[in-house]
Amino acid sequence: MSARKLSIGVLVSGQGTNLQAIIDATSSGKIDASIKIVISDNPNAYALKRAEDSGLPSKVLKRSAFKTKVDFEEAAVGVLSEHGVELVCLAGFMRILGKTLLRAFPMRIINIHPALLPAFPGLNAQEQAFDYGVKVTGCTVHFVDEKTDHGPIILQEAVTILEEDTVASLKAKILKKEHEAYPKAIKLFAQGRLKIENRRVCIMP
Repeated sequence: MSARKLSIGVLVSGQGTNLQAIIDATSSGKIDASIKIVISDNPNAYALKRAEDSGLPSKVLKRSAFKTKVDFEEAAVGVLSEHGVELVCLAGFMRILGKTLLRAFPMRIINIHPALLPAFPGLNAQEQAFDYGVKVTGCTVHFVDEKTDHGPIILQEAVTILEEDTVASLKAKILKKEHEAYPKAIKLFAQGRLKIENRRVCIMP
């Protein structure tokens, strides 16, 4: 364990189940990190209630309050920097990031996607996989770059699609894996064990 904890900022838009998984992992000491701020672009996000219940500071940045995407992202960078954030985690944040945020935190923004990238990027990935008829899908934790669901892959967890599965049951299975994979990836980052070589993320011993 390191002497100081990694400072995390989490961006959310919805229910915040992955936020909860990160909260549980940090509060239990499973990962040597501390959530310094939760930012939401949706004032009605249940994730904000999760933050409040856990005694975490939160900030709402409504899109409508800003003239441009750049203005919004500059405000977000300001809040993250104010709280000393070192790693930004997207947890159901339903917006594509622009250059302002990406340049402020180069290869220090991570996201989780409910499919085995590069397969089924974008929205409704679970339904895409189900409708396509694949036998295996899962989730991917990756660094964020300027292309959607494209950045270097940190780790992936797979699930098998069974004959009796529905889209709803598949979503539930993938979500369970997400809650395991995201804290695991954050732990690796906090331990300084991730090294990016071209597109490959090497996990150091």
